[in-house]
Amino acid sequence: MASHSDPSLLKIARNGSGTEPAQPVDLSARVRDLRKARGWTLEQAAKAAGLARSTLSKIENGQMSPTYDALKKLAQGLEISVPQLFPPPARPSASGRMALTRADEGMAQPTPTYDHRLLAAQLTAKKMLPYQARIRARDMSDFDGWVRHGGEEFLYVLTGEIRLFTEFYAPVDMKRGDSAYYDASMGHNVISLSREDAQILWVTSLD
Repeated sequence: MASHSDPSLLKIARNGSGTEPAQPVDLSARVRDLRKARGWTLEQAAKAAGLARSTLSKIENGQMSPTYDALKKLAQGLEISVPQLFPPPARPSASGRMALTRADEGMAQPTPTYDHRLLAAQLTAKKMLPYQARIRARDMSDFDGWVRHGGEEFLYVLTGEIRLFTEFYAPVDMKRGDSAYYDASMGHNVISLSREDAQILWVTSLD
């Protein structure tokens, strides 16, 4: 069983051409900016995330490296997905840019229900967040509740069979080659129906 320990999300791997990696994301500044963009005080943000004010203050000041559970609470409180806590810092985009991610490469982010592998992590100012996921969950009871966040999302089944649960639609069983596009602010969860963990490609908009 894969470890649930915190992934090394702040280190961006070199790309396939050997160029220098992008600057790592400053999580403390990112959390602080997201909070201020909502006009929230530390107390309001901490309450929404179910964290102690002192814990959030330490995270924002770079005095504490949050656990995955804390990251999950932060994301839920801010109404975004965990991967959206780590978009590369914005900077003017260059024309003709490209990122190559080889098979079994990418930035790993294991969770109790999904094992994410972020793709094209070295590109900055992306408008989409692509990631491959191995679906560990087998039942809706494996989740604390609905996953919901801003933007839109595209799901494509790579291997195995899954069941897509959404807040406003009946569950849908999907197999290799099937895809779905949906509003990510609608609650959604995915479980694997296969004996082996199913694998899917997820692409989330960052607008």
